[in-house]
Amino acid sequence: MSRIVVLGGAESGVGAAVLAKVKGFDVFLSDRGKIADHYADMLRKWDIPFEQGQHSEELILNADEVVKSPGIPATAPIVKKLEGNGTHIISEIEFAGRYDTAKKICITGSNGKTTTTSLIYYLLQQAGLNVGLGGNIGKSYAYQVATENFDYYVLEISSFQLDNAYEFHPDIAIITNITPDHLDRYEYNMENYVKSKFRITQNLRPEDCFIFDSDDAITIGHLDNIIVHAKMLPFTQQKKVSQGAYIEDDKIILKYEESESEIYLKELALGGKHNIYNSMAAALAAKATGIDDKTIRESLSSFEAIEHRLEPVLSIKDVLYINDSKATNVDAAWYALECQTKPVVWIVGGTDKGNDYSVLNDLVRDKVKAIVCMGVDNSKIHAAFEGIVGAENMVDTLSADEAVKVSSKLAAPGDVVLLSPCCASFDLFTCYEDRGEKFKEAVRKL
Repeated sequence: MSRIVVLGGAESGVGAAVLAKVKGFDVFLSDRGKIADHYADMLRKWDIPFEQGQHSEELILNADEVVKSPGIPATAPIVKKLEGNGTHIISEIEFAGRYDTAKKICITGSNGKTTTTSLIYYLLQQAGLNVGLGGNIGKSYAYQVATENFDYYVLEISSFQLDNAYEFHPDIAIITNITPDHLDRYEYNMENYVKSKFRITQNLRPEDCFIFDSDDAITIGHLDNIIVHAKMLPFTQQKKVSQGAYIEDDKIILKYEESESEIYLKELALGGKHNIYNSMAAALAAKATGIDDKTIRESLSSFEAIEHRLEPVLSIKDVLYINDSKATNVDAAWYALECQTKPVVWIVGGTDKGNDYSVLNDLVRDKVKAIVCMGVDNSKIHAAFEGIVGAENMVDTLSADEAVKVSSKLAAPGDVVLLSPCCASFDLFTCYEDRGEKFKEAVRKL
């Protein structure tokens, strides 16, 4: 019996472990930090042996193959030892893809991934298709492959997940855009990061589709240097294209094979230039999936932002308040910070789950001007970030009302106030939904 070792005990890792168990492997999961109680319970339920707080080499280095969670960098000592042993290291999506015959629409990019993924999932649901949502959003893809039976998957995929993907094959691949980001994981080399994103195209066949932003200079620059075998479907707000999506007057024109349709910009549920790009990408994916024009139009006009996940609440005095209460771990907050393009006043804190905040250091340095702690014990957050933002730019609060009032004083016009707590909510709230609702209530009171 082959031995699979999974590194990382959160959504991705636990899902991969369950799939390995279902497929009859000798499976073991190891996490150097503390595993959240609900994930530990799930591992016990599936009778999967695991450890936390350490990596025991004698239990890991004997693996035939290792599934590495995306949050663990390639520089981690245990990963280096495995590589030195010649052990094959793969990502959760690579592992799950081996056992999945569903059609896969896969989205990566520096910004707009979550919105585009959610839009496409909604479009396919509205069309009545049997569809799952996974990757960096929703349930683990591997867990769904182990326990569900979908005809389609819509997967939001990070560069970290693509780094250890080799045979994984999307039917429709989308790159929303590429901007310089998390270069610390790519030896501070932009080209390494770009290549990582483009791994989503590496196994595309002539019958597959590649959807991309042709206004994005970095994407186009790399595309000029490689060969992609799929049908090319660009989306653009700057020119006309013979296949893909573009803007003419006040509407989006969609061209796919012999078909042409249009959607008025005023009909789109999501406002803002960036969301026009997201809507175009989603509409093209829907067209390529065979969804009719009426369903596409109606879905793009009735879509609602996902509650508690990067949910815009209100803009007050040119400060945008965003509710990301669902970000109950470091990974989720990392994605929330990563996609911000304006200076951030960051509301963070709650019940710490053994968090390692160091992975956020570069993002905090680049994007965060002030931190408002909202929790009973904020000592770990102070220790992690005082040296970056300065003690004078960190304030402790004990309620959503207080946190929002303090944030509004720290924010200047053009800033974002982002609730992305990194932590469980149970010290001050009943659950993450309760925290998000109280945050939104406090913002409306402003």
